[in-house]
Amino acid sequence: MTKIVNHWIGGKTVEGASGTYGPVTDPATGAVTTKVAFASVEEVDAAVAAAKDAFASWGRSSLAKRTEILFRFRALLDANRDAIAELITAEHGKVHSDALGEVARGLEIVELACGINVQLKGELSTQVATRVDVSSIRQPLGVVAGITPFNFPAMVPMWMFPIAIACGNTFVLKPSEKDPSASLKIAELLAEAGLPDGVFNVVQGDKTAVDRLLEHPDVRAVSFVGSTPIARHIHTTASAHGKRVQALGGAKNHMLVLPDADLDAAADAAVSAAYGSAGERCMAISAVVAVGAIGDELVAKIRERAEKIKIGPGSDPASEMGPLITAAHRDKVASYVTGAAAEGCEVVLDGTGHTVEGFEDGHWIGLSLLDKVPTTARAYRDEIFGPVLTVLRVDTYEEGLTLINNSPFGNGTAIFTRDGGAARRFQLEVEAGMVGVNVPIPVPVGYHSFGGWKDSLFGDHHIYGNDGTHFYTRGKVVTTRWPDPADAPTGVDLGFPRNH
Repeated sequence: MTKIVNHWIGGKTVEGASGTYGPVTDPATGAVTTKVAFASVEEVDAAVAAAKDAFASWGRSSLAKRTEILFRFRALLDANRDAIAELITAEHGKVHSDALGEVARGLEIVELACGINVQLKGELSTQVATRVDVSSIRQPLGVVAGITPFNFPAMVPMWMFPIAIACGNTFVLKPSEKDPSASLKIAELLAEAGLPDGVFNVVQGDKTAVDRLLEHPDVRAVSFVGSTPIARHIHTTASAHGKRVQALGGAKNHMLVLPDADLDAAADAAVSAAYGSAGERCMAISAVVAVGAIGDELVAKIRERAEKIKIGPGSDPASEMGPLITAAHRDKVASYVTGAAAEGCEVVLDGTGHTVEGFEDGHWIGLSLLDKVPTTARAYRDEIFGPVLTVLRVDTYEEGLTLINNSPFGNGTAIFTRDGGAARRFQLEVEAGMVGVNVPIPVPVGYHSFGGWKDSLFGDHHIYGNDGTHFYTRGKVVTTRWPDPADAPTGVDLGFPRNH
């Protein structure tokens, strides 16, 4: 019997009523294992209504109550790491260690939310005028929504909802329809932790559900992570409907390797950053920029390491890289490699013909490495979102910096060097939101915010960290004047002397 993934509305599982379902595939076998219900406009409205009803009390609840529930959720999440990771592997395909790492990074944000008290502190200025005080406070928005991608079905929602609900908002999640089961497991754990019904809701679905959330008058803010074209659409549409929006888009992350770099460390970093999680992450290094004469040696070291990566089902502990999410995506990724030579690239490794014995119908692709890639090649211009690493050659630091800054994307970048002065210049001069110095994937820890520049982010707020708290709250300034108690009206005695 095929498993069915439904919605979570008002604190319980709600069966899909639209009659429309989407397939969920095991990427390692190519078999459809699950059906996911696609929400109608009416079902989205029901989730928003449940969240709105819950906000009436949750928005006024004490910080102590909210954080107490989040502490319990954090313990349950920790105890269920393996179970969530197994759901991710079964539907996304990533190896178990990658899935566990995803849960761990999401748990960081839950821990941040448990200590939200510090971020929600206000400000007070006394005696700005005679007996006049001014205070600044932050208050929740109301119902907020999160629209999340397939590549991190547990982590990215946890970049959003823990801070949102800690701040006093209620939340509607629309996860990817490609791997939806983790979202329901999270909902069940939140309920077990004691979260009141309606504070966290999940609507499964496709564009119908997304568009309704973007236009719904009771949704105050929308958070999104995904590709740049969709991020732009989310930002434009939701903003037009008066909503606050943070929409994180795609990337083309560069790693600049200077001639003085430790090439073994750089090669290790390039392989893990380009091919980890099968390259299906917006912070993957997809372009190595080799400066000077080191290019040949660096490419040889990358190739040597890449050829040793074991590809197989994510459930196999020996696997270091799993399949891609769908057959269609696999074919799209492969097209960048098969067409690379005609565009002037040198194909060092071609992984397009890779299969895994016993799993021939899985969505497999091997590791590909393209060298001497021109900036006009599709493999360089586009976000491939797969295990394809391009290497570009430049003569100088300045040429490499210009190349990186000319990219329309500005998510993350890295420099590998032993020279502190060069690294300092790079971190100040490069046009990207997150910079690594001898760190290939500079995803910030939970108490710093994540976000890119240029076409990698639409909206004014980065995600989680202090920006997350500001995004899910709005400021209010209160100016107060109280008469001195000694000036109380005649006949009212507060026990203060009259001749003060």
